[in-house]
Amino acid sequence: MTGTPAPVGPPGLTRRRALTAALATGTAVLGAGALSGCGSAQAADASTVRLWDLFSGADGGLLNDMVRAAGPDMPGTHIERTVLEWGTPYYTKLAMASAGGRGPDVAVAHMSRLAGYAPSGLLDPWDLDVLAEYGIRRDDFTDAVWARTQYRGHTYAVPLDTHPFIVFFHPEPVAKAGLLTKDGTLDADAFSSPDRFLAAGKELAKASGKQGVAFGYVNDTAQGWRLFYGLYKQTGGIFELPEGGPAKVDIDRMTEVIAFMAKLCDGKVNPGRLDYPAAIAAFANRQTAMILSGEWELGTFRAADPKVSAAPFPTVFDTPAIYADSHSFVLPRHPDLDPERRRRTHRAVAALLKAGQIWATAGHIPAYGPVTRTAAYHRLKPQSHYAQAQDHVVLDPTAWFAGAGSDFQNAMSQVLQQALHDGLAPDRAARAMVRRLNTFLSKPSPA
Repeated sequence: MTGTPAPVGPPGLTRRRALTAALATGTAVLGAGALSGCGSAQAADASTVRLWDLFSGADGGLLNDMVRAAGPDMPGTHIERTVLEWGTPYYTKLAMASAGGRGPDVAVAHMSRLAGYAPSGLLDPWDLDVLAEYGIRRDDFTDAVWARTQYRGHTYAVPLDTHPFIVFFHPEPVAKAGLLTKDGTLDADAFSSPDRFLAAGKELAKASGKQGVAFGYVNDTAQGWRLFYGLYKQTGGIFELPEGGPAKVDIDRMTEVIAFMAKLCDGKVNPGRLDYPAAIAAFANRQTAMILSGEWELGTFRAADPKVSAAPFPTVFDTPAIYADSHSFVLPRHPDLDPERRRRTHRAVAALLKAGQIWATAGHIPAYGPVTRTAAYHRLKPQSHYAQAQDHVVLDPTAWFAGAGSDFQNAMSQVLQQALHDGLAPDRAARAMVRRLNTFLSKPSPA
């Protein structure tokens, strides 16, 4: 056993550095009063592991169920949850508490945010030897997800799930259009090129008697980017964001993807010009046969249609790639944390991962592989139909300004909306995206 590794982030972490990191990742700085009550984790009862997360509603209830189910695997340990508001308030508070060493024992964070936190010294690394003692090993996770947990040779995140951008569909019109296989799953070959995808969309529109494919992007801060980046990575095009810039991208492939997206949203295969709620409603009300959306909408769609099905996002271009993010567990920085308390935290997280079958009921793909290989998981429908998406997921580019809820996603989505909604030529949209990329890259990293 190696013991807890020493933090390898930048030295001299200060409140100023944390403020800079919080601002750089698109968060607003809260007043000092917002941190009141965030006392040292070591002040809590010795049997308590303090967890901060952003899960409310149904997901929050499921996490409570997981905590209860994990009990036998962590005897003598109690998990105390603190639920904070998603987005700006959460990540700002996490950054500030970590900078002062006053954060919780463990917190949930989007993996796409790691590049803005680990290099800034806001997190401590996980001890893989201790996790292995409790049955959690690197080989239990897919390469696509695990690769993003690393910084300078250390592991700074333990994935709870992947939540990919997929396709949902109503089986009846899809079957009528001849787009299902014999086992009732989506015929991916029918969507395996831009022309085939558009043709399939028109067949879906005929079969439904209304529209084929819904996609809500108008005034949305992320949906346009999610669809674009997944498709762009399918082209095999380079997308590198070196510090200081300029961005290294393939303009021609960006243009090709945007042109396809524009055709997909021109009103011939879908209702066109939908915002996010309108797209959700159109599919739930069977006005469309299919929707491009995140797996997190499974509960909404299943309530409207108990037979609703789903599939990984088709490989429209040459390379399998599916946009996704990952909820993960991170260790807020604690310079003087009791080693036994840190060990207890490792054990608690291991126990939660083993309870991942509960988390899967919401639609999320458990990152801990032994869960998705069980007979119980394979009985989950349609979750098991898109579980293989985790083998090909792509997260936001590794940049300190990218990630869930960031200004970066919003900026990219704004340009894409101009192309899909306002008629901006695809090549001009691609160049506008590059200009915005270079603006982000011109700002110094806070690390």
